[in-house]
Amino acid sequence: MADKAKVIHNPYAGRWLAQEKLGAVRQTLQDLGIVFDLESTTGPGHATQIASQAVQQDYSMIIAAGGDGTISEIINGMLNASGASDTPPLGILPLGSANDLVINLGLPVDLQQAARSIAAGKIRFIDIGQVSFGQPAQTQFFDNNSAIGLEPTVTLIQQRMKRLRGLLRYLVATVMGIMQNPRWEVQLEWEGGDYQGPCTLVTVGNCPLTGGLYMAPHADPFDGKLTFVYGFMRSRSQMLALLPRTMKPGEGSYVEHPSIHEIHSPWIKIKVSPATPLHADGEIQTTQAREVEYSILPARLPVFLP
Repeated sequence: MADKAKVIHNPYAGRWLAQEKLGAVRQTLQDLGIVFDLESTTGPGHATQIASQAVQQDYSMIIAAGGDGTISEIINGMLNASGASDTPPLGILPLGSANDLVINLGLPVDLQQAARSIAAGKIRFIDIGQVSFGQPAQTQFFDNNSAIGLEPTVTLIQQRMKRLRGLLRYLVATVMGIMQNPRWEVQLEWEGGDYQGPCTLVTVGNCPLTGGLYMAPHADPFDGKLTFVYGFMRSRSQMLALLPRTMKPGEGSYVEHPSIHEIHSPWIKIKVSPATPLHADGEIQTTQAREVEYSILPARLPVFLP
């Protein structure tokens, strides 16, 4: 569909804030002269389905009106539908609670300013991460971050919490996860290196910021590589002492600790025991990962950026 956008709107994003802003989304796009069809999602996975259909229907662009989870679903739909062929550009109207990808890419969090970035038509191509796991193998794309070990363990704890919200919820869940003192035995292999031994976490970043924390502080979605961090902390007290340093993007980051290692590589292969949960962009993909492979798709996705 020449010069027509498909807007995929998640009404639940931002704890229903996105539903309240639906009228503003429509008006803002209309004021900028963007011709569009808008469809709201009805549940998990629906954004992926809509995005896949939009690619097949040759919309000139796809606009995500939601949060990080919405964006990740849309990207999976777009890339699965386009395969190796050209993918339409993605525009982002940030309506989520954290908007990590928006911050990572330097996009404005203001709705009107974000829409103007789309209307300006400036495109850059960002890298996309890919993770394969399970038997038979399943594949998931991620724009921001994926992990095994402590991080998805914390995600599972967080999902069971009902009252707390935002960063406080994640921090409380992290402390609860640390108090379990989990550990795994891993075999890691990457371009130019390997490691075998105990491990507390393996977090793989395409971007530095995820869940309000800088888990891969030196990741760059334009460098053609994944940035992964692995490490083993022997005690709960050591892990708790390191937690505040995950909030630092620069000097003083947790990756400066001698037990923590930050590596840049286009691929990572992992064998882990016992089985571990795995998440991609915050969504649990499996709780029983034993063999995992990560790879980067350089400059794979066109995105409207300022």
